Amino acid sequence: MKPNRAPVAPGEGGAGVARTRHPRYREHFLQGAAMGGKGAWLSTAALMAALLAGCGKRDGHVPGTPLPQPVYRMTPQQVDSYLARLQATEPDLRKRIAAIGRRTIGQPYRLNLLGEFPYQVHDELPMFSLQYSDCVVFAEQTYAMALSGAWDEFFWMLQRIRYRDGIIGVATRNHYTEQDWNVNNRWLVTDVSAQLAGQDAATYELTVDRATFLRTRHHTETALPLTHSLETYVPAAIAPRVLGRLTDGDLVNVVSTRDGKYWVSHVGLVVTGADGTRHFLNSAEPQVREETFDAFVARAARRADEQARTGKPVTRLAGFKFLRLNDDIVVPPALPQPRPVRATHAPG
Repeated sequence: MKPNRAPVAPGEGGAGVARTRHPRYREHFLQGAAMGGKGAWLSTAALMAALLAGCGKRDGHVPGTPLPQPVYRMTPQQVDSYLARLQATEPDLRKRIAAIGRRTIGQPYRLNLLGEFPYQVHDELPMFSLQYSDCVVFAEQTYAMALSGAWDEFFWMLQRIRYRDGIIGVATRNHYTEQDWNVNNRWLVTDVSAQLAGQDAATYELTVDRATFLRTRHHTETALPLTHSLETYVPAAIAPRVLGRLTDGDLVNVVSTRDGKYWVSHVGLVVTGADGTRHFLNSAEPQVREETFDAFVARAARRADEQARTGKPVTRLAGFKFLRLNDDIVVPPALPQPRPVRATHAPG
């Protein structure tokens, strides 16, 4: 498995979804256009205003005022002020996660976005980005912001989530979703896939070779051993039956399969739509969007069909791992950052 891989089904229809926070906006707009006449347009405008007002109640926007500035257009100083206000006005962590995530809708997607620069120089990728995200960066930064009340706390929290024990380094980064990210962030989320799926749960075996990955991808030598795990997931066919048991802030792992192998290829967050249905908030080409799970499944199927049509290796959606946001979260302290080991060089 390659860690932090591209989403299962990026691109198709994403721009429209990202611009339209609730699918009903576009539906009512098109109905008004088809009806024609001034009265129809006024009716459509009223419907859209009502929907926008409902959205405003969830993200703190007051109807009739300018829309709030998206997170990805803020400076760190503005994020600092925003987090302080949000902590002071919204005590519910799940609501803060949904508000921050939705305020990131439209953020451009960029794969392989972050690294450890300038702390480490194996590449020149920075340690944070407000302007862009990939699927993992979006989830990590949304959680970190929701748990913080200031910029410096957010930056610390981001490293606590992104690295094992909060120790910054390419070798301690949570590269592999199943065996690194989910395990090292058990204080934040708990895998409930087996509980949700019951007797319909499916499993796959996963072997991870971190040493080879770090050597070939990041020019970093380690003595890390092979690790093995048996992963449980909810098959795509039964996912609609369990979505109602999820709520705002829960984590979604998308499980893909190709040539008999299975891995988590994409992640995102659960949010509740205006009609009470569960939506998938995620960063994928071309930008962060909120969509129904049915829409995401349909995009995955279209991409697989296109791959088959063009003779490319076909990656299909197998199902989902769902991780519940923990109640009464206690953030564990980060371990001390160790002094880097000085590399030895053979004499010239």
